[in-house]
Amino acid sequence: MDKVVLKAEKRDVIGKQVGALRRAGKLPAVIYGRHVEPVAILLDAHKTTLVLNKLSSSSLVTIDLDGKEYPALVREKQRNYIKDVLTHIDFLAVDLTEKIRARARIHLIGVSAAVKDYNAVLVRGIETLEVECLPADLPENIDVDISALKLVGDGIHVSDLVLPENVRVITDEGEMIAVATAPKVDAVEAPAAGAVAATDAAAASPEIAVERGKKEEEKK
Repeated sequence: MDKVVLKAEKRDVIGKQVGALRRAGKLPAVIYGRHVEPVAILLDAHKTTLVLNKLSSSSLVTIDLDGKEYPALVREKQRNYIKDVLTHIDFLAVDLTEKIRARARIHLIGVSAAVKDYNAVLVRGIETLEVECLPADLPENIDVDISALKLVGDGIHVSDLVLPENVRVITDEGEMIAVATAPKVDAVEAPAAGAVAATDAAAASPEIAVERGKKEEEKK
């Protein structure tokens, strides 16, 4: 993937005054990390939103702050859900020579024969995978081919994945990623014994009434 660079400037404004910056089209953020003191920054809100919308949570971005570059991961995005705009971002600065642990999103691809030919129901398990690797080797997404699900009951576990040698899986190997389950069949409930007895009694009652009517006529 091409290098993604976001230009930033230092931010001195904090607290309620930050609202004025947002109205001016600026996006407040902070950079922090193991070897980096927290730095408050400002980004262009429109450009940053367009860039981040195309990236996953495990995508590496470079923050250009006054000519100094900080390789980083997006750790938290705060959003105004009413206006549907970003309001703040936390960036985790990383050292490209040190391994990190992060979560990569699982992306299901392909077509399952169990679903297509046997009407199985595809049930998803975990949706992210925790891995350890160098920042530059961090996968944006992990593609999982569900064509391996050929029959009802087939499943794909973490242990079935084949990842590059430079990426170590931290998530438990027994975790389920996807499984083809049997389609749900609504059972037809058998009538209760009491209901059967009541039905039989109701069916018999007209005959009983007729017999009683005949006897009363004979007495007259």
